[in-house]
Amino acid sequence: MRVLIADDHPVVRHGLKQILAAANDMTVIGEAKNGVETIEMARKLEWDVAIMDYSMPGRSGLDLLKELKRSHPRRPVLVLSMYPEELHAMRVLKAGGSGYISKETASEELAPAIRKAITGGKYVSAALAERLGPGG
Repeated sequence: MRVLIADDHPVVRHGLKQILAAANDMTVIGEAKNGVETIEMARKLEWDVAIMDYSMPGRSGLDLLKELKRSHPRRPVLVLSMYPEELHAMRVLKAGGSGYISKETASEELAPAIRKAITGGKYVSAALAERLGPGG
């Protein structure tokens, strides 16, 4: 799977690459540090899934997510954030995102979230999924 990473912090991008390097079926094919670069790379590169930070310089995460989904409607986009999942995950899903991952749990959740998104699923943490549950 070809992964496009978009995050304004070099340390985070490096960490994501390290996490994905441990998954033998995933390759980082591009790294963007702002919204403009993200859109440019999404147009130029062949990617299977994008992982983007919720807040980057230049534009809101939701606006960027919507633009990516407009130009690449069949490709999954996962949002990575330090913001609380219970406050933002539903907004991301409603805007077309394939999942919401906390930066705190990304080391454990990133590869499973990508695999779920690639198969057409939506990813949220087990805690949020339980709260949303059948009656939630």
